[in-house]
Amino acid sequence: MKQQHSQPINTETILKNAFAAAVAVADPQVIVPQQLARIFPVGQEPKGKCLVVGAGKASASMASALETYAKVHWPQVKIEGVVLTRYGHSSPTSNIKIIEAGHPVPDQAGMDGAKAILELTQTLKEDDVLIALVSGGGSSLLTLPVEGISIDDMRKTTEALLRSGAPIEEMNVVRKHLSAILGGNLARCAIARGVRVEALLISDVTGDSPADIASGPCAADYSTYLDALNIIESYRLQELIPASVMNHLKQGVAGQKPETLKDVDLVSARVSNHVIATAYKSLEAAANFVRAHGYEPVVLGDTITGEAQEVGAAQAQLAREYLAKTDKADKPLALISGGECTVTIPAGTKGRGGRCSEYLLSLFAASADLPKMAALAADTDGIDGSEKNAGAWFDGGIRGLAKANDIEPAKYLKAHDCYGFFAQLDALVETGPTLTNVNDFRIILLDK
Repeated sequence: MKQQHSQPINTETILKNAFAAAVAVADPQVIVPQQLARIFPVGQEPKGKCLVVGAGKASASMASALETYAKVHWPQVKIEGVVLTRYGHSSPTSNIKIIEAGHPVPDQAGMDGAKAILELTQTLKEDDVLIALVSGGGSSLLTLPVEGISIDDMRKTTEALLRSGAPIEEMNVVRKHLSAILGGNLARCAIARGVRVEALLISDVTGDSPADIASGPCAADYSTYLDALNIIESYRLQELIPASVMNHLKQGVAGQKPETLKDVDLVSARVSNHVIATAYKSLEAAANFVRAHGYEPVVLGDTITGEAQEVGAAQAQLAREYLAKTDKADKPLALISGGECTVTIPAGTKGRGGRCSEYLLSLFAASADLPKMAALAADTDGIDGSEKNAGAWFDGGIRGLAKANDIEPAKYLKAHDCYGFFAQLDALVETGPTLTNVNDFRIILLDK
């Protein structure tokens, strides 16, 4: 009997399956039950009511997973709550209400949902448990402005920060100091009622600090009003930010407004934050996948940030340097990285796409001398920027198609129309909402 030899997998399949592996390891349906079993071992289930709240692109799926687990393991526990997620990212639940709302620009639905979360938290008693399901995108979704700031003023502030190119970490410092629920204020409400708080977090931020994931609704905050004001001034946004916001921040600097939650507020509190999925774990999952298919993975880290076009060009040069160190006898390489890039869009330029596609187009343009390179960049939540694709990919075949049809990357980079470039080449990565979110994923395949 002849031995059957499987056909080698093409680079497009390797790229897309590596991305799928990165997403799968952060699936709430798997990781939420595992964490609940650790927090509440047999015999230590919640005694009173269990209020489930949360916000983020993965949080509806987290809520669905919690309900499924509770039906089997906590049949006697009353489960109720409200969880906010981005439009199109909902999951089926029975007792936990899912509200879809605006992201990245907040809207009235998000404000109303955040208000409902705070009101429910204020009904808790000492034997009850607050479980917060927090994931990336929660900062926008949990927009409940402090008194004196309207939702429209919050929207204008968010839009100004987005267009400035400010990294998400800086945007969230500002948001925390304008919110009645972010920056630990949700935990503060529960602490005042003597309630136990267990927060489950899926991280989409560099460093995986609970204070940074969705602006830390249940975590102590290390930033100040002065930091928030300095960020606005550093991007020269004073004239674009509504007066109500500027006045609030200045009053905070003067000590006339309460600061966000600090470590001292948690000394005697029963508050725990559990990070259950991270970008780095997802990069490792992708590395294991490509290793099993003959590639030598090099994980560059999950903290690579900067302007998307600059990062793309820099990684093209890095690819050359790695290739220079190898010979034909070596395994092909897979450079894998994460971290959130930014895209600064000039006034009057609309642009189409997102930071992943823009990074990839820059990499494409800067690697014309590397015909065997193949690469993919995609957002693990399934949506990259303004369009409905997760990201894009290319290999030598896509490069040849672009050349044959005179589709020049420089023109599209200048217009920030990365979506238009890859759409013409049928090279978009389209997954739909993945119902998780561990930041951006990038992979470059290299062979002599």
